Amino acid sequence: MADQAENPMTPRRPKSPEPANGGSTPITPIAKSGLADAVKHGGRIYQMMVDSVRDYAIFMLDPAGYIASWNQGAERIKGYTADEIIGRHFSVFYTDEANAIGHPQHELEIAGEVGRFEEEGWRIRKDGSMFWANVTITAVHDEEGTLIGFAKVTRDLTERREADQRRLADARRIAEAESANAAKAEFLTAMSHELRTPLNAIGGYTELLSLGLGGPVTAEQSDYLERIRLSQQHLMGIITDLLNFSRIEAGHLTYDIAPVPLISVIHAVVPLVMPQAEAKGISLKAEPTNSECVAQADRAKVDQIVLNLLSNAIKFTNTGRITIKCAAQDKSVTIEVIDTGVGIPADKLEAIFEPFVQLGRSLSSAHEGTGLGLAISRDLARAMDGDLSVTSKVGEGSTFSLRLPRPPAAAAELKRVKAKA
Repeated sequence: MADQAENPMTPRRPKSPEPANGGSTPITPIAKSGLADAVKHGGRIYQMMVDSVRDYAIFMLDPAGYIASWNQGAERIKGYTADEIIGRHFSVFYTDEANAIGHPQHELEIAGEVGRFEEEGWRIRKDGSMFWANVTITAVHDEEGTLIGFAKVTRDLTERREADQRRLADARRIAEAESANAAKAEFLTAMSHELRTPLNAIGGYTELLSLGLGGPVTAEQSDYLERIRLSQQHLMGIITDLLNFSRIEAGHLTYDIAPVPLISVIHAVVPLVMPQAEAKGISLKAEPTNSECVAQADRAKVDQIVLNLLSNAIKFTNTGRITIKCAAQDKSVTIEVIDTGVGIPADKLEAIFEPFVQLGRSLSSAHEGTGLGLAISRDLARAMDGDLSVTSKVGEGSTFSLRLPRPPAAAAELKRVKAKA
């Protein structure tokens, strides 16, 4: 046993009347021992004791585990000065649980038998706080091969361990989120199918009744059927938004990227919302768009974004006008939807792009919807290397800007034309 080994350098090895692996230990005159003299006069032991090192605690133990030297790193990490700790047993750095099972002495036994012991575990500072340490104990022998002590190197790895645990927790949360998203996507897909089937039947039978195939329809009945049709379309829109949002989150959407003339997008989408604008007495105007307004994007996704922006503009504009226009820059093109609606408070300009956020929502509000349209639109724009932003002033209106990249050839041609001009 290491604590039973006789010190080959002197017969005066300090002994403690108390167990080495527990309880308080008296300070002994270790400086008078042969090990201390070996440290003082150099040699292999002296080379290991680099007093200026501050990132590692480096110190010597005699064969029984009593501390014989102390460096600046040891003082910084463990909190003891050399005068306070030299001569005490190194078990003072271990937890009560480790001392109870004789772990410090076990480390010395292993190091004495195989030459080296290494582990990571909790250690105790002078102030009682704990830190996670990497500990290496190396047996030191004299020229005749006699064990004269141990070199102990300790490194404080508390921050690294905490960082590793944070990374592990983050990875676990990401995995759980991905699993939850996948489950949500599967649920919404199944729900979409289950709800679409009866809603399509409701829409189909409503159309048949409106056509008089079930018999004559009075004006009042026709009004009821129209309300049923509008409600059916509204529910279908909600289901579509939920399904699209879940697909975006799960990364299941695919994009068919190709050159898209934005004038064709405007000409296709504006007629779809014109009846809504006319019903509210709002002027909807598309400004002339030149051939330079070509985006590198997915045509269906661009149509979806522009349709959402125009529908929102009509929804939140009571009187006035809505304008849609396009402009080309060196590397991008921008579609702007400008309205004279209620406007958006400055502190809500980013919040409106969050899922399920809709300004002015209340039980009595006439503004229907899930609050997913803008969140979906921005995600779609960013997935195509573009973006969706807004500027607004309460009471004056808002301008939503959809920016998309230009095809490389178109961007280069515009740059060349500008250079010639």
